[in-house]
Amino acid sequence: MKKLLMLITAAALSAGMPAAAADYRVDKDHTSIGFSVKHMVISNVKGYFKDYSGGFSFDEKTKTLSKADLTIKAATINSEVADRDADLRSERFLNAEKFPNITFALKKSELLGGDAMRVVGNLTIRGVTKEVVLEGEYLGSAKDPKGNRRVGFTAAGKIKRGDFGLKWNQLLETGGVLVGEEVKILIEVEGVLKP
Repeated sequence: MKKLLMLITAAALSAGMPAAAADYRVDKDHTSIGFSVKHMVISNVKGYFKDYSGGFSFDEKTKTLSKADLTIKAATINSEVADRDADLRSERFLNAEKFPNITFALKKSELLGGDAMRVVGNLTIRGVTKEVVLEGEYLGSAKDPKGNRRVGFTAAGKIKRGDFGLKWNQLLETGGVLVGEEVKILIEVEGVLKP
């Protein structure tokens, strides 16, 4: 009897859950890819990218990402200031005309306890690929009103822009530089289970 109850309970808990790793596409309407960088050492400039696509494979039971890729259109960078955005798209920074895509490809992910995870992958900016580490969290899963299964994640990390060839800067009379070297990345992802 106990075994039967355990089987029924397990079945109830896993009802509606994909049996193993399942493929999801990134839902652009509920995803954001943002960044923050120091300006003149005294403030932070924040921005985001408006166009991107990607997908991932995720096992809800083990909370394991086995595959993930993201392609960001560099020309869609937006910091809410048109002149600055034009500069960021130029050869001094992203050089979006020559390098239209920023890409991320998962190498591995590991659970850190609870819903926390670490994600390691290859980030390519301006044709330069570097390994990056993001600390993230699995936010859970749910079915939307149309019956589509969705999962959510958040991830954050830091990169040095000079590592990717974004080296332009200007010294300030008061000391320091105009644009910070460290760029903070913040990603909020909602994925929709593929049919």
